[in-house]
Order: sequence, then C-alpha cells, then structure tokens
Amino acid sequence: MSTESIAIEKERKPLFTTKDRKLITDPLNDDNPITVQVLGICSALAVTVQVKPALFMCLGVIFVVAMGNFVISLIRNFIPSRVRIIVQLVVVAALVTVVDQALKAYAYDVSKELSVFVGLIITNCIVMGRLEAFALANKPGPSVLDGIGNGLGYSLILVAVAVVRELLGSGSILGFPIIGQWALDLGYKHNGLFVLPPMALIMVGIIIWIQRSKNQKLIEAN
Repeated sequence: MSTESIAIEKERKPLFTTKDRKLITDPLNDDNPITVQVLGICSALAVTVQVKPALFMCLGVIFVVAMGNFVISLIRNFIPSRVRIIVQLVVVAALVTVVDQALKAYAYDVSKELSVFVGLIITNCIVMGRLEAFALANKPGPSVLDGIGNGLGYSLILVAVAVVRELLGSGSILGFPIIGQWALDLGYKHNGLFVLPPMALIMVGIIIWIQRSKNQKLIEAN
C-alpha cells in the first residue's frame, strides 16, 4: 500500500469507533449505573429535592469519574496490586477536593446545600466501580469515555428525579415558579411527599420498572 493510500485511510478513520460510542451510550440505557447496576442510590435520595444542586452533583461526579479513570489508567502498570484500592482512594479524594473547593469558590450557596454529599463522592460506588472494573484494564482514551458515559448515565436519572420532585413538591424548576398562583387558586397544593427522601427511592423504582418493561434484555439478564 502506497504512502498516499495510507494517508487516505487515516483520513477516513472515524474519530470515535462504534466501541467508543457504546462507552458513552450504554450507560444511558442498557447499563445505567443507577437503574441497572444499582449504584449511587444514596446521592439520588439526598440531592434531588431541587434541580440546581442535583446538576452540580452530576457535574462533580462526571468530572471525578472521567478524570479518575484517566489518572488510574495512566499509572495502572505501576500500581502494585496490594495497594490499588488505596491508590484509587487517594486519586478520587484529590479530585473530590478540587470539586469541593471549586464549589465553595464559585457556587457557595450550592456548596452549602450539598453539604457532606460532595465529600461522599469518594465513596460513590460508581466511581470506585469504574476505576476497578475499567480503568485498571484499559487505555486512558477509552477510560475517559467510560467515565463520561457512566457520569452521564448517573446524571440522567438524578436530573429526571430532581425535575419531578421540585416541580410537584415546590411548584418550580431551578427556582423559577412553574405552577403559578392560577393553579393554587384552582385548589392545587404542592405535594409535600415529593420533598421527602423516600419519594426519590420510589421514583427510581418507577424508572427501573419502566426501563425493564421496555427492554426485555434487562429482564433476561437478571
């Protein structure tokens, strides 16, 4: 094959292969970390009363998972097997500290709302699970995509739950009133049940039920 042909083949090669795209798309549906792998449930219960803190938590988790995967993948060949969990915790703790300090500097009100839950990203099963299951065995590029994909899958569920809880529990989205005075005049009252933690668990259960009813493959996998 001539040099010109090789150059043409390189130009035709797509930026992302089908395998790369699946690293992003699978966690959004067939391999969602919350509804399929049943990970990260605690934060789904804790930070979904309003959309704004849920969005910031999602951005924090995406950053930590993607960058954690990247760093661990880079140094995976130099990590002794006996201390790999300790190394992973150190990397994740450093990234979570960056997120926490960034929130305190640029979104202090959100930082106060999220409280200890930002720090608890360190123990989020999604983060440690991807480091252990993927980053330790793959190159940095795919590891970053895997982190982004799982972070987006986590975010999809958190934001969906937060939108419903804030809308029906407080009558607003991102603090902007959606259910106005006209609805209150007609007798509508905000449902206090939606601001209670158990409602988040109920909603996640409903999403899992809907997902499995539409995707026979998930039922067969169980």
